[in-house]
Amino acid sequence: MHLLEAGHEDPSRPCLLLLHGFPELAYSWRKVMPALARAGYHVVAPDLRGYGRTAAGPVAYEADLAPFRMHNLLLDLLCLLAALGRERVAAVIGHDFGSWVAGYCTLARPDVFGSIVLMSAPFAGAPNLDTLADSLRLPAQDSIHAALADLPRPREHYHHYFASPAAAPDMDGSPTQVAAFLRAYFHHKSADWPGNTPHSLAGWTAEALAEMPTYYILNLGRSMPATVAPEAQEGGAGCAWLTDRELAVYATEYARTGFQGPLQSYRCRMDGSLARDLGRFAGRQIEVPAIFVAGRSDWGPLQSPGALEQRGARTCAQFHGCHFVESAGHWAQQEQAQAATDLILDFLHRSIDDAGHRI
Repeated sequence: MHLLEAGHEDPSRPCLLLLHGFPELAYSWRKVMPALARAGYHVVAPDLRGYGRTAAGPVAYEADLAPFRMHNLLLDLLCLLAALGRERVAAVIGHDFGSWVAGYCTLARPDVFGSIVLMSAPFAGAPNLDTLADSLRLPAQDSIHAALADLPRPREHYHHYFASPAAAPDMDGSPTQVAAFLRAYFHHKSADWPGNTPHSLAGWTAEALAEMPTYYILNLGRSMPATVAPEAQEGGAGCAWLTDRELAVYATEYARTGFQGPLQSYRCRMDGSLARDLGRFAGRQIEVPAIFVAGRSDWGPLQSPGALEQRGARTCAQFHGCHFVESAGHWAQQEQAQAATDLILDFLHRSIDDAGHRI
């Protein structure tokens, strides 16, 4: 596994494990890692399986999905901690897809992961025992996809698109091509795009979901690059929170590895693998202190109606609330790094005080 570190000079420091989302890398934490290290932590951010320099090369769509299941990502992180000589981390901090990995880690091994920061994507948690059978129904058979396709303006959920054979070829390309796609995609989901004014959705219906921007609910038959391309000019060179030089890091890695490795996790979601892995912990809550952080202009927390409200009621036993970063969209730790860092550090200090000892 490839990783970035800060504050590693002192092995006695408590450790923080930072998990990135899609389409990102460990590099997405570059702006918060130095500040967390200055606060006294050993900060570790790996490229997850299938991503960046952890990936040996491109992955075929037909490749076995088993290596990309959630329990194998957990094993990756346990092995990484063992290689670093760590038996425990003070907190696991996950953004976007990394939020789900972090949530699974704390469900499975609260003895290893001392607290959790969920960012942008609400973690649904384990199902209740009395709803376990229903939760194991294949998500790919969910009627919502047919309902979206039947709208007067036919639509497609981005999970459905990302799990399709077409998604990776649509996004793969040279570093220049990938950079153009990512520039538009990052901008479209940021606070810089004026259309990001999220609101609660009435329910899990096609009509309600279609209220979200097209990067979540695409026009049927339109690729993700074609969907976000009109935003490229507005979010072009000169972006203060993602310079062309920083963007090139992402573009170079994704041009080398392709997008299919990262997209395998969406296929695991759609074929029921994720539901089965979570089902192992049916009836169990996240026991360690938890917090949710997102950008004020991020649709991510609201894309699954009711999911955000479940954080304290069902998913987390020690929930320290939802906190929203002003002037930030989906990429809060990049768009408003200082504000995101302050929220994380405040939570770490409070969770330590609540327990009466240093994590």
